[in-house]
Amino acid sequence: MTLDEQREAIRNELESLRNTGAHRRELSLHACKRLFFDLGIRPSAAAVRELTQTGSASDIPKDIDHFWERIRDASRVRIGAGAIPRGLEEKAGELLGALFEHALTEAKLTLEDERKQLVDALAQAQSTEREAQIRQQLANEAVQRSEARAQEALERAQMLEAQVSASMAKRTSSEDALQATVVRLETERARLEQQLETERAANAALRERIDSLHQELRQSTEHYATQIKDAISEAERRVKPMLVELDSLRTMAATYQAGIRDASRKEFDFIQQLSAAKGRGDRLEAQVREQSDEIDALTRELAASQERGAFSPELAALLRGWAETGRLDDADFAALGTTADALAQIPAHCPKCVDGEPELARADDGFELLCPECDHSSGIKRSRLEAVTRFMLAARIDDSNINA
Repeated sequence: MTLDEQREAIRNELESLRNTGAHRRELSLHACKRLFFDLGIRPSAAAVRELTQTGSASDIPKDIDHFWERIRDASRVRIGAGAIPRGLEEKAGELLGALFEHALTEAKLTLEDERKQLVDALAQAQSTEREAQIRQQLANEAVQRSEARAQEALERAQMLEAQVSASMAKRTSSEDALQATVVRLETERARLEQQLETERAANAALRERIDSLHQELRQSTEHYATQIKDAISEAERRVKPMLVELDSLRTMAATYQAGIRDASRKEFDFIQQLSAAKGRGDRLEAQVREQSDEIDALTRELAASQERGAFSPELAALLRGWAETGRLDDADFAALGTTADALAQIPAHCPKCVDGEPELARADDGFELLCPECDHSSGIKRSRLEAVTRFMLAARIDDSNINA
């Protein structure tokens, strides 16, 4: 068994004695006995204190002195009990006394040295303990600071992770929305291009129809004008002989009563023929007016189609909504020009004074919408749509400033 194992066995024995209620001195004597007799080690305060883990610096040396006292008592008893001569016994007693004195002196010196060592070790241990406590306190403070920094770093990391997650989610949603918007705009663009082509084809067909109607109108006008001219000439050609004949008949009326009746009949026939010619001329003129009205309607439709341009109803509603909410700026109105003027609806009443009826005037440089009652004006703008939009928005801004 090694020395460490023996020391561990001694500690177990001491622990058993302590559990049975043994006192400090009994524990110390048992430790001294085992050290001296079993291990051959001179008992010291440090060695005994290490095994018993109890006792103060002054109590343990007393326990060691008690151990040596018991050893001496046991030695005297054994020597005194032997059957030896008295002279030898006295010599042995003197020798033992001298040995005892020498041992006592050596023990005291050893005790003093061990006491000094113990005091020095105790002082050093206390100093070391204080330094350790200081280092421990500094270490604890450093650990607390480190834990605080670690906690802050952890919270910062968690916050950054949350921000990164939110940013990634926002970026993903933004990309999805952008992709959906791009797809929707591409679809809307294709649809608008198709509608534009359809409108262009319709406009081309309408132009061809208008051109053909113009040609038919010119031909019909020339034909009807020729017929009217021929009818008037025929009427004049027929009326002149009748007038001459009527004059001759009226001249002969005083002489010939029978000729008067005949002349009256001829006059009546002439008037009927004249009325028929006039009715035919009126019918031809009414037909010319009807075709002129049809041409005017087609011309107005063409002008409205040209003003409307390639705007679909959806796009027209979108532009009208942007104009009413003020989302079109000067650059947008400059880009649109007068192509969207068909979308402009002149208000029936002035939004500022309510009683006035705004009037749209054409200036040299553009259009101006003016209220004759309160002189509220849009200013000279480049298009009707811009003039109407500025007229309405200026009134809303003035009302909001007054309410504020």
